[in-house]
Amino acid sequence: MNRPEELIAMCRRGDPSGYAGLYNEHSQAVFNTIIRLVKHSGEAEDILQESFVAAFQRIDQFKMTGGFRAWVKRIAINKAVDLIRKRKINFVELEPVWMTDKEEEQVDEGAFQFTMDKVAAAIDALPDSYRTIFNLYAVENIPQAEIAQMLDLEHTTVRTQYHRARQKILTTLNKDGFYGQ
Repeated sequence: MNRPEELIAMCRRGDPSGYAGLYNEHSQAVFNTIIRLVKHSGEAEDILQESFVAAFQRIDQFKMTGGFRAWVKRIAINKAVDLIRKRKINFVELEPVWMTDKEEEQVDEGAFQFTMDKVAAAIDALPDSYRTIFNLYAVENIPQAEIAQMLDLEHTTVRTQYHRARQKILTTLNKDGFYGQ
């Protein structure tokens, strides 16, 4: 198995085995990121292919300071966000405006001790806007200010929807009897 630097050098020389090696090494992780955002496997597969094509077309611009996976993941996230924007997902408040930030911050972080399948199902049950923001922030570690810019939202909207998403996840886990299991 070749090292990432060797695979990238092969790609820069136009060697197809370099492209195949990078794709085989990173495609599943990138797909997992995409599917958390768009949910439809056909669309996720399209974005995956488009992302790798874009990365390979710009392989000469790739700087070895960061990892290739992080770079292609970022391309994929941007493409997924573009699709979300085209769908015009409405990032409006789904809860009453009277909820305060203080109430939103009372989520017990220790309560997130559930199996991954149960948490994933609770995340999947979120409205699209909440799920998108939750995944970008909590899973992909993109700062809230950057998410706001990506989605053309106010930072406070992103922060509020993230907190409400966390609360809805806990409520779902509690309601379904998962709490403490």
